Amino acid sequence: MATTIVLLRRRDLRLHDNPALYYAAKKGEVLPVFVLDDTTTDQKSSAQNWWLYRSLEQFMTSFKAIGGELIIRRGDTPSIILELLKQTSAQAVFWNRCYEPTMYIKDQQFAKRLDQMGIVIQTFESQLLLSPWETKKTDGMPYKVFTSFYKNLQKQEIHQPLPALSSISMAKLNVLSLTMDELELLPTNNWTEKLERHWDVHEQAALDKLQQFTERSLIHYKDERDYPAAARHSALSPYLATGLLSARTVYYYVLESGMYGEAFLRQLAWREFSWHVLFHFPESLHQPLNEKFSTFRWDNDKTLLDLWKKGKTGYPLVDAGMRELWETGFMHNRVRMLVASFLTKHLLIHWEKGADWFFDTLVDADLANNTMGWQWAAGTGADAAPYFRIFNPVLQGNKFDKDGEYVKRWVPELKLLPTKYIHEPYKAPEDVLRAAHITIGKDYPAPIVDHKAARARALERYDEVKKK
Repeated sequence: MATTIVLLRRRDLRLHDNPALYYAAKKGEVLPVFVLDDTTTDQKSSAQNWWLYRSLEQFMTSFKAIGGELIIRRGDTPSIILELLKQTSAQAVFWNRCYEPTMYIKDQQFAKRLDQMGIVIQTFESQLLLSPWETKKTDGMPYKVFTSFYKNLQKQEIHQPLPALSSISMAKLNVLSLTMDELELLPTNNWTEKLERHWDVHEQAALDKLQQFTERSLIHYKDERDYPAAARHSALSPYLATGLLSARTVYYYVLESGMYGEAFLRQLAWREFSWHVLFHFPESLHQPLNEKFSTFRWDNDKTLLDLWKKGKTGYPLVDAGMRELWETGFMHNRVRMLVASFLTKHLLIHWEKGADWFFDTLVDADLANNTMGWQWAAGTGADAAPYFRIFNPVLQGNKFDKDGEYVKRWVPELKLLPTKYIHEPYKAPEDVLRAAHITIGKDYPAPIVDHKAARARALERYDEVKKK
């Protein structure tokens, strides 16, 4: 019986809608190999390495229940697969496509090599609704504006997700495998222990969360998703980013749930757009998509960057978001926009510095979405906010966390402060501060920059770019 090697990676650890695994199992005997390839230059996330350890652990259990056994390897993917081809009689290699720039190029080169060797190769769309080349303008050029991209996407046929694999015929071969601990994914200082309190990391938990969101919160999503204390967001992004949920499964589940899904599906399309942009403009990982900003003058003050990371800026909504991130590996999307705007425009710190921190600490670290979100916030990227849009952290707090519920949850030293001053504690009278047991500069920091002055400085810098 023909044997197919199935190459699995960190976004492939699920049984539902897994094309490479599904079609290989239909074809005959399978040799499933998980490869942790650390030879590429794409970023690696500490939080996601913890997530990967947990999801791999769970996947091996569920895979074993249907008759599967996973081989684990670490290193250069082509070298590992070529070695296995020599050791086995396999004549085919299947994998789900990855679009991180260096990995995609490496896969393309490897596919050509296998083809020259007479090996059958099949690659599949597993990460997105549509492959990045399937949605283009009439002149064949890629989109840079989301609205146009979204209109095109709505006209496309999106394939139904594949059913979950229920059985598999393993190739009976004696092939060496690493243990999970040999992957060295978990940090030595156990800082990820706190993440265990907030996330269930396995496929069934992802599917359950999708069901719960559509049944309980989807009806409120459009009107309440911008209010962090309301918790009407889906919290599905970690499961999508890590592949425990497929985009097609989410799309059809929400689409078929009723009339309230359009606002959420638009956000799913934004994720799709981010991969479209990264695929066609891989230089945007490190360069502004809007080339005019290549000469922008950033200050990059390390002290201010560290205060921002620690949630000690003196602006409560900014600090709440940064502390939520450090504690849970997650941050509400509205607050993400604010903290990104604050870093790039109030502090004039390069968006890459913020993108790196987010990528390292977010459990939903998604290379494309993270990059495009930061470029959008900085005003340098695709569909970017106008250069003059500089979020006022006080006004944002008053609008989206009016009673300070979110702030008090994550900045507990302000919990006794009256709502009137919750977003401007530095303006509270001394007697009010005393009653709340707060000394500005000691218990809670004074603002590290003045909003009005920082805004004027940012506009001045943007004017320099505009004139050029």
